[in-house]
Order: sequence, then C-alpha cells, then structure tokens
Amino acid sequence: MADVTTSERHPFLSDAWVEAAKQIREEFAGAVPTVVAVRMNQIITEVPFGDGTLHAHLDSSSGQVELEHGHLVNADVTVTVDYVTARALFVEQDPQAAMAAFLGGKIRVQGDLTKLMALQTGPGVLGEAAKAVAARIQAMTL
Repeated sequence: MADVTTSERHPFLSDAWVEAAKQIREEFAGAVPTVVAVRMNQIITEVPFGDGTLHAHLDSSSGQVELEHGHLVNADVTVTVDYVTARALFVEQDPQAAMAAFLGGKIRVQGDLTKLMALQTGPGVLGEAAKAVAARIQAMTL
C-alpha cells in the first residue's frame, strides 16, 4: 500500500475522489466485513463544486461497499444532508457529528431509518482492514 501524497488528495465526493475511494475499497475487497446490507440514495447540498447539489448512492447489498454518483432505483433509504456534515459522517466517521446533525435537522431521512442507524458502526469494530480503509480515505480527502 502506497502512502497518499498531497498531489493525490481530492475534494470529497469529486469524480476523482469517488474513483480513488473505489480503488482503495477494491484493494481491500473481501477483507472488510459488511455490517448491514443497505441501498441508500444521498442528496448532498451546498457542494462547493458543480451545481451545488450532488446525487450519490451507497450500496452494500453485494457484501462490498459501493459509493458512486447517481441514484439507485428502489433504495431502502434516502438521506439529504449538507456537504460539510456528509464529510464529517463519511470521511471522519464521527458518530457524535451524526447524532448532532440529525437532532439539529441537518439530516433528513426518507425510508428505513433502521438501515441508516445500522451504518453507524465504526471501522474499529470491523477490524484492522476497515481501519486501514478509513485512514486511507481520510488521507486522500481534501
């Protein structure tokens, strides 16, 4: 595993970031257990690039986590969240930020809330490979 250099860092959720995160996940394919199978659409607002709103999805129904642009058909849950909060949740994996954002109305949820709550398991619970993936993604994120 190569260290991520400053030149390999990308803005969170940019096309380059999604591709780099996908490569990291592929490198660890099969080594990180999936906690829950979920198909989640995301609407990220206040994005500092593009038109300001980004549609993405997270799908772990195959046993591997996939995070891509665009929405899924028949998602279990749709989450609307601002960019700063999404970064805190997905990159820093800060459960306190998640709870504060939810209680503060910064996260709007449509669909199966239990699936969303099951995703709150941190990488430490999932083992060393999950910690390594999280560290690599944090390191390559601007």
